[in-house]
Formats: sequence, C-alpha cells, structure tokens
Amino acid sequence: MADSPPLSNPRVIITRELSDAVQQRMCELFDAVPNYADTPFSRDDLIAAMADCDVLVPTVTDHIDAEMIANAPDRLRLIASFGAGVDHIDLAAARAKKILVTNTPGVFTEDTADMTMALILSAPRRLSDGEKLIRSGQWEGWKPSGMLGHCIGGKKLGIIGMGRIGQAVARRASGFGLSIFYHNRRQLPPAVEESLRASFVADLDELIRECDIITLHCPHTAETHEMINAERIGMMNPSTYLINSARGDLVDEDALIEALQNERIGGAGLDVYQNEPAIDPRFLTLKNTVLLPHMGSATFEGREASGERVITNIRVWADGHRPPDQVLEGWV
Repeated sequence: MADSPPLSNPRVIITRELSDAVQQRMCELFDAVPNYADTPFSRDDLIAAMADCDVLVPTVTDHIDAEMIANAPDRLRLIASFGAGVDHIDLAAARAKKILVTNTPGVFTEDTADMTMALILSAPRRLSDGEKLIRSGQWEGWKPSGMLGHCIGGKKLGIIGMGRIGQAVARRASGFGLSIFYHNRRQLPPAVEESLRASFVADLDELIRECDIITLHCPHTAETHEMINAERIGMMNPSTYLINSARGDLVDEDALIEALQNERIGGAGLDVYQNEPAIDPRFLTLKNTVLLPHMGSATFEGREASGERVITNIRVWADGHRPPDQVLEGWV
C-alpha cells in the first residue's frame, strides 16, 4: 500500500489501559482517548470507537470481525494492535476496506519463552501441586514417595511452530538437557538447526507420537484451529505433557480435558484458553494441570516496549509513510 498524505493530529482510541508512560506519550503526540477504567469494550463499544477515530488501538481481547470493518466509516484508516497476534482482526476485510493493520512482533518473544519454560518445568515436576500443599498446611515432611513427578533431562521436547518464540524456547530447553525436535511449515536452515540443536520432523503426527513434552507456538488460523484434537491427543504417550502459551483455539479443550481426567496423558501446562476469561470449569478440578491467567507476556518491560512500538507505527503512518510493523497478506 502506497504512502498516504500526512495527518497532523490523528484521533486515537485505545481500548484497554496501557502503561502510564505509554498513555501519557500518546496523549502528547495524538488526540488520544485512553481507557483509564480498563473496562473491556463490548462489540457496540468497538463499533462506536471505530466510527469516532482515525486510529484504533485494540488488544487481543477485542474481536473485530468483517461486518464491523465493512461498516466502519472511511475515517478509520489504521488499526494499530497492541501485541503480536492479529487473529482477533479480520485481515481480509481490513484489506478490502483499505485499512492498515499493524502489530508489535518480537516484543514479547523472550518473556513468552520464559513462561513456556516455566510451564515445561512446572507441569512434569508438579511445582503447582507442591506450592498448594505447603499453603494447605497439610505437608507432613519429606518422604521417598512424596510429590513424585517426571524428570526433564533426557526427554524429547517437540516444538510445534519454530518462529521467534519457538526458537527462544529451544535455546532455553537445550540448557536443561532436553532433546529438541520441531515441526514447522518450513524447515529451518541447517546452520540455525545446528545452533539450536534442533531436529526437523516433517510429519506432525510423528512428532506427537515420539515426544515426551509438546509445546505449541503457532498462530491461530483456519488451518491450526484445534490442531491438537482428540485423534492427536490419542497419539500421545501416557506420560506426555502438553504445553500451550500460544492460543487456546489450537486445542480441542473437550478432548484435552477428557484425556486429563482419565490420566491418558501425563498432564498439561496452560496459559491460554478457548473462551477467555470464561475458562472451562472442568480445568479447575484437574490435579495434573498447571493453569495460568494468560500472563506469558506480562512483564513491565515487555508491555511498555509494545506500547512504544504502537506509538512508532502510528507516528510513521501519520507522517504519510508505511508503518514498520504493517501486517501484510500471508503474515502467518
């Protein structure tokens, strides 16, 4: 999309509360409207906002569908999303309407990889169970059969999706003695594989059957929707652990819950869910599952850096140029 005429003071509506520094900077640079109450926008709220701004700054909690975009006034020219994922925005509809979409890729890579590694450690070693036992006041002291889990060293880690985050997880995991295998749309160059000590597995089902820990790091698309389904969960070994810090819709939750309830797999470590924040209550009863509240990117540093990237995208666009983080067709 070609450069556009400059816009001196664009009206910017921000759907969620960002850091104080980021919001203050936006208000200095633009005609910005922060959401100080941090109340999630309803669909009607989003429609009203889209009718009253040049730039909308949504987050992953804001689902912007084709109908909303098609009916938006021509004034809306940029959707500057806060975060890397853009599956909450209908990109095809935005392209048809000639609305630019930007994101903040790479900002949360290391933070999300850290949290993933924490889940890889926590689920097999039952760290959450141990913490709960201490708080319950029922711990009776060390014993040879107490709080047994599975070791990490020497196990096979299967990474599904070997982009920035998948590679960052591989770097961490190799330090814990895990053997790294990965499945990706395209095989990485040999030099990258060697640096990560990672082996490519072209057949996803083979990776699922052979690995002890499986971690998901791909975007949510029509092709990846519930890619971890009942059939593939059935391929896992009884001691396999599933880790998901990517998107909840990658997993058929009914099939996963059934497998966990019947202890047909070792356990799971989850930071994302299909209907956030309305988590399936059956998860709460499972003892073999570590549950986190979508906090993989929740660091002060990462959230501020993401806000600064949003500001940069808006400023470059307002100056009449292509924003650096424009989401292009075929981004996934």
